[in-house]
Order: sequence, then C-alpha cells, then structure tokens
Amino acid sequence: MSSFGALAHIRYLISKKIRVKRVKTGHAGTLDPLATGVLILCTGRATKRIKSLQYASKEYTATLQLGATTASFDREHTVDMTYPTRHITRELIAQTLPQFLGEIQQVPPEYSACNIGGDRAYKLMRRGEKVELKPKTLRIDEIEMTDFDPESMQLSIRVVCGKGTYIRALARDIGQALGSGAFLTALCRTRLGDVRIEQCLTLDDFPAWLNSQTIEHPVHQS
Repeated sequence: MSSFGALAHIRYLISKKIRVKRVKTGHAGTLDPLATGVLILCTGRATKRIKSLQYASKEYTATLQLGATTASFDREHTVDMTYPTRHITRELIAQTLPQFLGEIQQVPPEYSACNIGGDRAYKLMRRGEKVELKPKTLRIDEIEMTDFDPESMQLSIRVVCGKGTYIRALARDIGQALGSGAFLTALCRTRLGDVRIEQCLTLDDFPAWLNSQTIEHPVHQS
C-alpha cells in the first residue's frame, strides 16, 4: 500500500464516522510502498502541522543485501548486477559507515517521486525514458550496524536522518563504499519527530479505535 492509499483509507473511515463528504487530511512524509512503520496522518486543523513534521528527524531500521543491486535499490525490482563480497568483514563495515555521518550529498533513486519537468521520476523510468537526478544535500545524525551475517551477507543498520533522505539510495552508496553492491530487503521507520512506532495504531486496529472515540465537533471539511 502507498502512503496516499493509507491516507485515503483513513480519510474514508473518518468521513464516514462523522458523516461528512470529505475530511481535510494529509500525511507528514511518504513511506515507500515496501516499507513499514510510522506514517503520521493529520486531519482538520492538525494539517497545519504537516510542514513542521516533515522537517522533524526520522529514525529507520533497514536490512541490506550486500553483493548485488536492483534498479530501484530494493526488492521492487529483480537483481540486475552481482558483485564480489569476499573482502567484506564486520570491521570493514564499521570503518565505512561513519563516512555517511553529517551533511552528505546524495543522488535520489531514479525510481522515486522526484519531480522532473512536471513528471515523477519513477513514471519516466517505467516509460523507458532516461532520468538524471542531481545530488541533494541532506543530514545523517546517526548510523550504526546492528547486525551482520557474513554467510548471507545481510547487513542491518539503524539510521537517524533529516528530511529528504532516501534509505534506498543510502544502501546503494554503502554498497559502493564497501567495494561491492547493496539493495534494501527490509525498511521500517521507527520514529518521526517525537512519535515512535510503539505509540502508533496499525491500519487494522484503527477502525476499532475510531469507533471508541467521541467526536463532539466535526473537523473542518474541504
């Protein structure tokens, strides 16, 4: 499910609950369809907070498959290239990750929602058109290895970063820095600003939670 799909589903449930045609809603930062975790949805007057929430720091946990790449740098596409991994050790990873701390330059993935002349980059790619994206300055506050399996070449990391960071592109760049390749096999946003995943409702749990709420004043309609 896309972030917009999740938003549309929740908007429908809230609109039905308070008996209005369409409740004003928005989300505070897109999640890739294959990612899980925190997606903040705002309704009514709270939509004014979206911009500030988008600039809040984010925390992710991710699993990378070393030794291969895909066109989208995740499991959405099949492996297109393989690379040597015999030289990769836990020590090499520990020495490499700190180079991504602080302000860095990152080229967004070609399969992304970046706007190019009014079109989304991923749509151009799917039409077979060439996409060239410029590097963007972003900030990585924390990055650490949480697990590494030298047999499967699976690397798990935790990342705290600022707005505009593509963890898929970070996986690509880590793979290159290790003299190999890499793509994401799992991604979870565990925090956005002060909101942690433990505080969130799942989409499945939301209807029951909503039915337990008493809404005296309907939120602003659009």
